[in-house]
Amino acid sequence: MPTQDQSLLDDARARPRISELWRALRPLATVIRFMQSGAHPDDETSDMLAALAFRDGINLSYACSTRGEGGQNDIGTEAGADLGTLRTREMERACDILGMRMYWHSDGPDDPITDFGFSKSGEETLARWGEERTLARFVEIVRTDRPDILCPTFLDIGGQHGHHRAMTRAAHQVMAAAADPGVPSNLPPWQVKKLYLPAWSGAGRAYDDDAPPPPATLTIDGAGRDSMTGWTWAHAGQMSRAFHRTQGMGRWPAPDEARDWPLHLAESHVPGPDTALFAGLPRTLADLAALDGAAPIADPLRAAQAAIDTALGAFPAFEAVADALGTAHDAVARAIADCPAALAPDLLHRLEAKRTQLAQALRHARGSDARARVADPFLRPGEAAALTLEAGPGEAPALDLPAGWQADGGTLTITADAAPSDPYRDRYDPADPPAPALVLSLPTPAGTASARVSFDTEPLVLPAETAAITPEALILNLTQAPRPLTIRVTDIRPEAATPTLDLPAGWAALQTGDTLTLTPPKSAAPGLYELPLRLNGTPAHTVRRIAYPHIAPTARSRPATLRLRVLDAAVPDVRIGYAGAGNDRVGHWLAAMGANVTDLTDADLLSDATLAALDTIVIGIFALRFRPGLAEAMPRLHRWVRAGGTLVTLYHRPWDNWDPEQTPPYPLEIGQPSLRFRVTDETAGIRHLADHPILDHPNRIGPEDWADWVKERGLYFAKRWDAAYTPLLEMADPGEAPHRGALLVADVGQGRHVHTSLILHHQMEHLVPGAFRLMANLVDRRA
Repeated sequence: MPTQDQSLLDDARARPRISELWRALRPLATVIRFMQSGAHPDDETSDMLAALAFRDGINLSYACSTRGEGGQNDIGTEAGADLGTLRTREMERACDILGMRMYWHSDGPDDPITDFGFSKSGEETLARWGEERTLARFVEIVRTDRPDILCPTFLDIGGQHGHHRAMTRAAHQVMAAAADPGVPSNLPPWQVKKLYLPAWSGAGRAYDDDAPPPPATLTIDGAGRDSMTGWTWAHAGQMSRAFHRTQGMGRWPAPDEARDWPLHLAESHVPGPDTALFAGLPRTLADLAALDGAAPIADPLRAAQAAIDTALGAFPAFEAVADALGTAHDAVARAIADCPAALAPDLLHRLEAKRTQLAQALRHARGSDARARVADPFLRPGEAAALTLEAGPGEAPALDLPAGWQADGGTLTITADAAPSDPYRDRYDPADPPAPALVLSLPTPAGTASARVSFDTEPLVLPAETAAITPEALILNLTQAPRPLTIRVTDIRPEAATPTLDLPAGWAALQTGDTLTLTPPKSAAPGLYELPLRLNGTPAHTVRRIAYPHIAPTARSRPATLRLRVLDAAVPDVRIGYAGAGNDRVGHWLAAMGANVTDLTDADLLSDATLAALDTIVIGIFALRFRPGLAEAMPRLHRWVRAGGTLVTLYHRPWDNWDPEQTPPYPLEIGQPSLRFRVTDETAGIRHLADHPILDHPNRIGPEDWADWVKERGLYFAKRWDAAYTPLLEMADPGEAPHRGALLVADVGQGRHVHTSLILHHQMEHLVPGAFRLMANLVDRRA
């Protein structure tokens, strides 16, 4: 991880003043507001949005239903709500690049609107989210942002992700609902003027549209480059997408890469032909001045537009730009003060946005050096940290702090009654960052402009009573010799607090230093036990701190609870080598069951002596992509398998350096698009196709082992395989043909290759007993 100073230097190099001013000037060109809607962080059409923002000056917003909690994670082990917390930050950074406002339907980890996993049906998705709640939240978002144009990112057709389909259906519904005064809300109705659908296919590696896209009624031109930076719209878009790193995004486009974006006008409430995105809409402040009833503010609106045109034309002469921006700001402020009540519903939000944009542009034109940062971004009530405030000559920024935060000189103090920070905040605006923030008062010819500046690193308040439990989940395998169950309780706040666990009857706990040793009764029954941690009798929270170089640090807290699964899983007497890439913890869980497991380095994989000491090797998910040494080692592993070893490969995607002809011992092709090669119903029936030892030894796999699965059965099933492989399982989603590529086994010389696309690693994290029993069978040596 870079130091704070290194991060500041990197950021300064990437954001020179002239570039920042250019970006700040672009949204002054128009008052048109364009909202894209989607289901996940990264659904946005980044290259098209870059063209609309930097070329056309259109004001952007994005309404997203989920935080992406059910997605994959290419950079770490965060999953569920922790992944949602990380992807929220990634989405905010992506918005920073595009100057785009962000709204979420999901307001917390327990919100039913969540990324519960892949869905093939909009009906299924809305049934789980709650159709009324989804629409009500969408109405609030639309009435808050008041866009002129709404454009979902995908089509509501078969072959698309059910979450995408649900959001496109909701976009049609919100057109009427947001404008209906009978739909309850604390906000006045708003009529979106146009609804566009993408007139291109959403098929690709993941999806496979069943129907063609609707005909294009309008095409957004993708040619050209940004006149100041020289970026193509593809480059600008990828600079935003590169922050979605958990999803492996961010690519370098070809220098001549360009594409057009055809759109289909599905609904319109403006007169005249739809010859351009802004056709029939007031495009500038001068156009607003020409509206019926705008006479009282026509002069300041025209004056503001003339000053904006002057500022745009004067770039890059900083002083001339600043003078014009100050004049424009004053004129807009007069228009806001004198806006007729009849026009306020349609004008005030545009004028307020323009005032904010003008202030931010003025800040860059004046070359403001104001910034703030704290030494430690993670604070608890009652704690303090060094606060650094920087300001240029003549600048006197004020601090806007949340309730319970106090700044005194060079110290930031969090009072005892300060509320913990919420990583799932429901909106974000790069031009109007939330507290804590600096507030600059910039002089204008007739007053001042107020511009908000976010902290370099946003401080976060953690709960007062916290502790870290390591590990947070345990298994007690009744088939193994009794062994101590120990956890460490560390990072206790307040420090003098005594930790205790709420234990079931018959269980005991002994504390030695920071270690708690649990002793179950001899008659411990199989099952899942949730054991809350208390500090001096008060329920404690545990905090997952999340810090990566591409995002601001964040954290999520939740009740501190030890999860304990008591199960019966026979473990084979084999020596296992585990080759993972940090994307799963299967090696950890095998050891927790009682297996003999060694983590393998790249050097180990190239050592015949090391391999000869092993009976089984497990290759973790995505490992062939993120462990380059694995591809080099595959020929050696093939020889080792033929000599009697058992090779287990967990699910990989086709682009994870998986060569269908070279990676496995015999040809095996992974299917795509993934929608066609997965079973999303976690309760889908399983049929055993063969009487094979993997399903019988050392654990006989039965219906109970397929119960209580989480999220889905599996994905990226095999599409094609050599006749040497035997498919062992058959399963299907409702109404679909069955899949047989979820678990394949082949005898290879004296050894065996097992490939599974079942998401066993996810089930093990959720302590699903059948996953442990099946994994134990997969790692057994060939009989």
